Amino acid sequence: MQTELSIEFFPPQTPEGAAKLQAERARLAELKPTFFSVTYGAGGSTQARTFATVKEIAAEGHQAAPHLSCIGSTKAGMRDILAYFKAEGIRRIVALRGDLPSGMADPGELRYANELVEFIRAETGDWFHLEVAAYPEWHPQARSPRDDLQNFARKVQAGADSAITQYFYNADAYFHFVDEARALGVEIPIVPGIMPIGSFSKLARFSDACGADIPRWMRKKFESYGDDADSIRAFGLDVVTELCQRLLAGGAPGLHFYSMNQAGLTTEIWRRLQG
Repeated sequence: MQTELSIEFFPPQTPEGAAKLQAERARLAELKPTFFSVTYGAGGSTQARTFATVKEIAAEGHQAAPHLSCIGSTKAGMRDILAYFKAEGIRRIVALRGDLPSGMADPGELRYANELVEFIRAETGDWFHLEVAAYPEWHPQARSPRDDLQNFARKVQAGADSAITQYFYNADAYFHFVDEARALGVEIPIVPGIMPIGSFSKLARFSDACGADIPRWMRKKFESYGDDADSIRAFGLDVVTELCQRLLAGGAPGLHFYSMNQAGLTTEIWRRLQG
């Protein structure tokens, strides 16, 4: 059976970044992903760049899935965005709560992702395939694992079609999360998010900020390589490929790669998985 693949980008900030992403995307398109998703900054801060990237992807003949975060927004503004996506022929959205921009106190009319999912369904019916986020190692702002799991279930009950997880390096965390979600009656596909490792120092900073755990054995091994970029890259490729193999063998419905706008690592891991 063909493994479903999807790949995430962030909207580039400069014309040079846009040209580079176009070249990287052309390489990744050879992997025949189901869709490319495009992130959305806090409070819609990258809205214009997200929309521009989504339009480019769609114009190239690929399915584009814009991220859409609701915190700090109004229903009227969200209605306009949904109308724009429909007019552009977009059929998939990654629906998120998002982060309130620094200094902004008003959470807006839609404060949680389940409210956004419910709103999109009420406004557009089944036009959009709605992806939501899942956190196998729990959202860093959740009061408890149980609260986080119930928040996830609410998003599904509101009308989500499938879920993409935060990245992780402990396959058992994913399988445990899926089992607990199923016990709550969640039946939608839960696709693991995969973060290739090119730089350990960047990964460590990013993981500390978003709450993703790097197992101690991995951290120690990466630290032992110091500034040896080739060894870090080789070890990272082995670790992430083995993680993907275990996830797929255990029944994961596909893989969603956080590409960081780079084709090389994702392409190599996917090639290994097909071998």
